[in-house]
Amino acid sequence: MTYPVTTGDFSAAPGSDPLSERSAVVDLEAIRHNVRRLAAAALPAKVMAVVKADAYGHGAVPVARAAMEAGASWLGVAHISEALALRAAGIDAPLLAWLHTTESNFGAAVAAGVDIGCSGWELERIVAAAREQERPARVHLKVDTGLGRNGATLDSWDHLVGEAMEYQDQGLLRVVGIFSHLSVADEPERPETDQQLAAFRDVLAVAEDAGVDPEVRHLANTPATLSRPDTHFDLVRVGLGIYGLSPFEGQTSAELGLRPAMTLRTRVSQCKDVPKGQGVSYGLRYHTSGPSTLALIPMGYADGVPRVATGGPVRVAGRTYPVVGRIAMDQMVIDLGNIGPAGAALLGAEVELFGNGADGGPTADDWARAAGTNNYEIVTRIGPRVPRRFINERAAVEPANGQTNGQAALNGQATVNGQAKP
Repeated sequence: MTYPVTTGDFSAAPGSDPLSERSAVVDLEAIRHNVRRLAAAALPAKVMAVVKADAYGHGAVPVARAAMEAGASWLGVAHISEALALRAAGIDAPLLAWLHTTESNFGAAVAAGVDIGCSGWELERIVAAAREQERPARVHLKVDTGLGRNGATLDSWDHLVGEAMEYQDQGLLRVVGIFSHLSVADEPERPETDQQLAAFRDVLAVAEDAGVDPEVRHLANTPATLSRPDTHFDLVRVGLGIYGLSPFEGQTSAELGLRPAMTLRTRVSQCKDVPKGQGVSYGLRYHTSGPSTLALIPMGYADGVPRVATGGPVRVAGRTYPVVGRIAMDQMVIDLGNIGPAGAALLGAEVELFGNGADGGPTADDWARAAGTNNYEIVTRIGPRVPRRFINERAAVEPANGQTNGQAALNGQATVNGQAKP
C-alpha cells in the first residue's frame, strides 16, 4: 500500500495546501529517538526495526531509513512483497520476511538478497528458488515455542534442522538465523514467557548439535526488549516501540521514554447551532441536552477511524471533546456545548484526533480504549485516503552555528517534497 506523501509545515493556513484538510503527520525524529531508546535497552544485542504493514501505517520507506540512521541493523517485514518494495526504494540493509503462502515469490526474494523465514513447508520452495537463481538463499528457521501460529513444531524441529543443513552442505542455502515469537511478553507477570524462553534455548541446543552456526538468534519483541533482557540473544525485533507506543497496559509511552510518532489531524468542516433534543448521526443514539453548537469532523471509518469508537477524543482549540453519535464513513460529530457566536470562529480550526499526548492531548491509546482494541490497530488502520506528511526527514545534527535541524525548522525552515521552503 502506498500513500500520498509530502513534507513540511502542517500548520499552514486553511486552503493554502490541499493536505491541510487532513493528514497523518509522521515525525521521523521521534522514530529515531525511539530506535535509539530501544537500542540502548537491547545492548549488546542488535535491533531489527519491524516495518511491516507500511511501518504500522507510518510509511515503510521513510521509517526504514530513519530507523537505520538511528542505529537499527536489520529491517523486518511480514511479506516478501513488502521486502521487495524496500529493495526497489534502494534500501539494501539486512532484511527479513517471514510470513508466506504457496504463491509467495521466493525467487524474487533470493534474487534481491532478502532473508526468508522458514517454518518447514517452505523449505523445498526456497531451495527450488535458490537453484533457479543460482545463488544460495538466506534462511531463518522459525520454531513455534508456544504462540501457536507459524513456525515448526517442537516435534518437527530436529527434522527441519537436519534438512536445512543438508541443503546448506549442498550450497543451496545458508541458515542465517533461528527465531521464535513471544505470546504474552506484554504481560510480564505471566509464566508463559519463561516457558517459551526455555523451549527456545532447547531448540538452539538441538541446532547447535546439528552444526548450525547462525548469525542471529532472535526472540524478543518490543515488550521483551524493555522488560526481559534474558530474551535478547543476538537481535531484538521491535515494532510498536519504534512508533512510540507502549505495549504495556498501565504504562505510558512517556514512562517508557518513547515518543509517539504519528499525529492524526484535520480541520473543522462545519459548525452549526442546534436546539435542545437535536439527534446526531445514524441511529440518532445521541441528542443534545440543550441548545448547542455541533462541529463536523471530516474523517470517518473509511479513513480508518473505528466505527465503534463513539466517545473517542477530539481536540479543538485547546479543548478535548468526545465524539457523539455514530462515527460514519467520512465524518463524525462533536458537541461544543452552548457557546453561541464563538462557534462560527471554529470553522476551519485545526483538529487533532491523536498525537504525542503533549499538554494532555488525545493519544492513540485513548482511541484504543474507546474502540475496545489496542494502540497497534489504531495507527495501522489509518487508510490511504489520509495523506502521510513527514517532518524531520533529516536527522538532527549540530551545524557550525549550533542550531539543530529541528531548531532551523522552528526558525521557518521546512521542506516540501525535499525542497527548502523559506
